Amino acid sequence: MKYINNNFFIEQKNIKNLVKKFSTPLYCYSYKNLKKNIENFKNIFKQISPLICFSVKSNSNILLLKEIKKLGLGADVVSKGELFASLKAGINKKKIVFSGVGKTRAEIEYAIKQEILLINSESLSEVLTIEKVARKLNKVVNIGLRLNPDTDAQTLKQISTGKSENKFGVDKKTFIKIINLMKNSKFIKIKCLSVHIGSQILNYKPYDKMLNVLDEILENLNYKFETIDLGGGMGINYENKGKKLNYLKYKKSIIKFKKKYNCKIIFEPGRSIIGNAGILVTKVIYLKHNKTKTFVILDAAMNDLIRPALYNAKHRIIPYQRNNSRSKKTLEFVGPVCETTDKFLTEKNFQSIKENDIMIICDTGAYGYSLSSNYNLRVRPEEILINGNKVKIIRKRQKISDII
Repeated sequence: MKYINNNFFIEQKNIKNLVKKFSTPLYCYSYKNLKKNIENFKNIFKQISPLICFSVKSNSNILLLKEIKKLGLGADVVSKGELFASLKAGINKKKIVFSGVGKTRAEIEYAIKQEILLINSESLSEVLTIEKVARKLNKVVNIGLRLNPDTDAQTLKQISTGKSENKFGVDKKTFIKIINLMKNSKFIKIKCLSVHIGSQILNYKPYDKMLNVLDEILENLNYKFETIDLGGGMGINYENKGKKLNYLKYKKSIIKFKKKYNCKIIFEPGRSIIGNAGILVTKVIYLKHNKTKTFVILDAAMNDLIRPALYNAKHRIIPYQRNNSRSKKTLEFVGPVCETTDKFLTEKNFQSIKENDIMIICDTGAYGYSLSSNYNLRVRPEEILINGNKVKIIRKRQKISDII
């Protein structure tokens, strides 16, 4: 994705031409970015030979899942719907891990019948439910047990999952209790220790601390895990500045850990795979001025991209066409939804823009469309995948009749 003669292109496609054909708001994905991210991730952790399970909650478009499957990844799912979509996309069932704190009995039964790799359990009650369902189906089920390592991921509190006050996983005492309780179960085999401390992590030190907690438990626990599921959470550079996650230091710690415990490793990346492969293209409806700033009212809204409203997340906004003039006032990019929180970004010294200009909201591949809604009875955007000069519609724009 780059500017050519001051006009923005995604691969070989001029954004203006895509807008003429597909209108706005419009989610666009770059196949080459997606492929590059996957290849980079594989290369970084080549020495570890991990099973890489794409986090489907970050982007559940089935045609993107098909491409991700072709590039060799499995799936990390957190609902029956995500499991169904992953299987429909052709992902190998022995590369699928089912996570989540509140799986229903029906979801557990469905997962057991599909014979997926692992069901990652997050409470004693859930383990006992899995055992009951397994007994009823007369099947032996491989599960992971998720530990809450009480580790601060140094990320947004809304997406922190590894601290003791978070709902995820079990504490050390409960973890050991469940292991001892289920050692002789005929229907449950605890094959995996699972852990995940949060999302959008840009510092390797919380990962190091997490590995130290695992090391401490494993040293004092007379139990052999075949697999350690280290989750995902690797962050991306949303603001095009600041520090990036030091993968090499994280990898070094994992190599040492893996050598000591002779275990397989699972990763569950989502954002780092798909985040910067997507953009949300939008158009300026109106410019509205007051004494101190100009409201840039876009046709994209919080229902299309809720991360700024939900997490106060910042996504860069750039113009389709660059120019050298500067706006005298501060610009506040907002959507048309009837909520004060329906705003994306406030920028000073932005270039001058006018009504009907095309704007690009960057890095929306993860938790963009997957978190979208029909709030205000607004239809969800179209999604397209660009590969070189080829364009494929991967989800049609909704119609109001689809909703009502």
